[in-house]
Amino acid sequence: MKELLVKDIMVPIDEYATVSDGATLFDAVSALERAQEEFDRNHYAHRAILILDKDKNLVGKISQLDVLRALEPKYTEMQSGTGFSRYGFTKKFIQSMMDQYRLWDSPLKDICLQAVDMKVSDIMTAPTEGEKIEEGATLGLAIHLLVMGQHQSLLVMKEGKIVGILRLTDVFAAIFHTMKECEV
Repeated sequence: MKELLVKDIMVPIDEYATVSDGATLFDAVSALERAQEEFDRNHYAHRAILILDKDKNLVGKISQLDVLRALEPKYTEMQSGTGFSRYGFTKKFIQSMMDQYRLWDSPLKDICLQAVDMKVSDIMTAPTEGEKIEEGATLGLAIHLLVMGQHQSLLVMKEGKIVGILRLTDVFAAIFHTMKECEV
């Protein structure tokens, strides 16, 4: 069996949900919904939106978790992007924070209405070097970067330009299918 390469299982950027860096959060969520509807139903749904500048260069990404975090800005006061449970805090303590910070106190409709005009450039995360991989890299290297960086996806590069996204779900599916082939 040939060695799987990143380009064999990546999703090309033109098949992914993208918006311009001047788009609103509503535009981004709408683009994600459209991409999920149009994407091949034999694959897993997209879980992020890629943000492009005017020259169609990728400048950021918004995950589903980023959208939820943006809907309740008080999370910024509480944490810097990592979950408190990782540090040994109990579920009861984390739940008590909802009361203390009055998280999700407003009706969801009111919260969502405030988010309609949010700019994606204000909530996106810029890609780091650890989130990028060359399209000719092996699946082994991709797995290593996903595991060590705790990423849900990697941005796939070709000649210095982002050409696709390698999602953890697709990597897992490739491994699962290989395991099934190995079954005796």
